[in-house]
Amino acid sequence: MATQEPDEYPVGETVQGAASFGAALTLWREHRRTSKKKLAAAMGFDPSYISHVEAGRHAAGEEFARKAESVLNAGGALWRAWRTEGTVRAPGAAVVEGLVVDEDHARLHYDGRLYRPTQRRRLFNGGAEPVTRYLMRISVDRYPGQPERSNALYRARPLTFDELALTASCDGEPMNWTPKQDRDSFKEAWLCLENERGRFPLYPGQRALLEYGYAVDDQRWGLWFQRAVRLPTRHLSVELVFPAALDPMVWGTETSTTAEAVPLRTPIIRSVTTIPDEVGEQVVFSWATDDPPVGARYRLEWRFRARDGDGDGDGDADQPRPELRTASDRMKAAGIVQHGDPILSRAARLFDLPAEAEAASDVLDRLFAAMQRVREHHVFGKGMGLAAPQIGISRAAAIVQPPDPDTEPLVLLNPRVIGSSAETDEQYEGCLSFFDVRGLVPRPLRLEVEHTRLDGQRSIIVLDTGLARLAGHEIDHLYGRLYTHRMRDGVEPIPVEQYRGTGQAWSYR
Repeated sequence: MATQEPDEYPVGETVQGAASFGAALTLWREHRRTSKKKLAAAMGFDPSYISHVEAGRHAAGEEFARKAESVLNAGGALWRAWRTEGTVRAPGAAVVEGLVVDEDHARLHYDGRLYRPTQRRRLFNGGAEPVTRYLMRISVDRYPGQPERSNALYRARPLTFDELALTASCDGEPMNWTPKQDRDSFKEAWLCLENERGRFPLYPGQRALLEYGYAVDDQRWGLWFQRAVRLPTRHLSVELVFPAALDPMVWGTETSTTAEAVPLRTPIIRSVTTIPDEVGEQVVFSWATDDPPVGARYRLEWRFRARDGDGDGDGDADQPRPELRTASDRMKAAGIVQHGDPILSRAARLFDLPAEAEAASDVLDRLFAAMQRVREHHVFGKGMGLAAPQIGISRAAAIVQPPDPDTEPLVLLNPRVIGSSAETDEQYEGCLSFFDVRGLVPRPLRLEVEHTRLDGQRSIIVLDTGLARLAGHEIDHLYGRLYTHRMRDGVEPIPVEQYRGTGQAWSYR
């Protein structure tokens, strides 16, 4: 790496004498009389990241070391310190495979009318193939725990990509994007590492800074902001910026794939500042954590005390806070009917298609909306499914989402199993209607399923292994059966805390 010789070196200490790269960084930063905030701005990193590196709580990446070397003009000293520390660390270092997030920083700014989320992710490609696109999600729920009210709102005022005004860049280069899913309250888009002027794939061993943002009005954005850890992540930080005049109050919870919701393990830091072009003071709430486990969810909620008692039926004081302590609590808040409801034990009514095509489409829309609310609470490494009785609709409709995000969901109307393999296997299953346990369930490895399309035409599909299991589970729901009906005599479900396969695909030989 080419470097410029510094005009002077720190007096009285040497980088070689520093115990770590973090200590060397502190030495040079103080020598240059630069604050962490100024250094972070010059390097394009969050100030909290600088603090974590200097304190030794986070290992600096190659890009960070190179930028620190350049900005502080250390004559190669910082780069050598990073290389030396990396050599010492290498024998015990974990092998990184696939896409890794070095730093995930989310900022949500509210101006009294619009919420503007911006996401910044420093990505490292630890895989064997170049990365050419990145999947991003937008999910809103104005009334958590009140699915019918939310559904009515977004049917009347659906989100549109035009309104969102989504923009994205990679290392400052504008990115094209293409929609993947476009539903009333949920959007998915592929951020493509290319634009009209060229392509810029993220090759194995390389790092890149991905940034994207959009806007949603406060009549459709809820009083919460959640970060879901879907990729291995080294540092996660969140910043909420609200007008001080609203007297905001913020709190947060952490949930994992198996544990109950608990308060955030580290405090949310509150500060007051002024921001150019903003009227009045702004309150900034900052929170961060290192090495969050994949599958964890960090949910920040707030209340604007200045708006309490507005009396319009839509203010903060009128928003109930659903109980989200256990997995079943979270499914119930997402609108999933829970075990014991009679609708789960009776057969669903078939559709008369194509005469009832509009009614069937409406049920499917409700299923997709409910699936997205559910996905806000859990990582489904095996894929997931949902049947209409589970959202309180006794009609023969179900959706199965394979684990591969590139695969389209399987829509099943009036499905029935017309054939199955003699060969079976046993795997653990979970059910959203009693999600606190998992049960070992025998099922055929292959199913032949007949179902009806909206135009009334019948179709037969053949499903294997995991997809057959997912579809079989949902079809059972349409006939009033739960997976417990298929478990062997003497075998009981186990608490989810004892199950070790959460977030992982089923294994097949």
